[in-house]
Amino acid sequence: MSGTKERLKALNIELPAGPAPIANYVPYVVTGNLVFVSGQGTFKDGRLQYIGKLGREFGIEQGQEAAKLCAVNVLSQLAKACDGDLDRVTRVVKIGGWVNSTPEFTAQPKVMNGASDLFVAVFGDAGRHARFAVGAPSLPDDIAVEVDGVFEIRI
Repeated sequence: MSGTKERLKALNIELPAGPAPIANYVPYVVTGNLVFVSGQGTFKDGRLQYIGKLGREFGIEQGQEAAKLCAVNVLSQLAKACDGDLDRVTRVVKIGGWVNSTPEFTAQPKVMNGASDLFVAVFGDAGRHARFAVGAPSLPDDIAVEVDGVFEIRI
């Protein structure tokens, strides 16, 4: 079993097939040795989870779980881009996070730690990345969090 597969198993994470795009875009683009994964929402078992806003329906810990779920979906798309071999990932370059939040909610970076912590747990030091975490007045289907990413891979 590969290193990333072992770490995912130790984290009790089984990668889903990955949700299909909900509009006119592709789930990922590979160019050179980079993979750009489109924003992934809070899909689990084909259904949206975490519907609502941080600061109203959800607190920081629930937001972190929502961000982690998004990151799992990002990993699913990344695995497809790598022909199923996540050991080809040499670096998590950058992730972005949008947090559906009330105007008073200011803990978007703490929410995004749910995704960041997962990437570090799966890829070790290569999982440390640049990122942004911003509040949004709304997200598609009123999901709480959306996460995208840029990854370096071995060709």
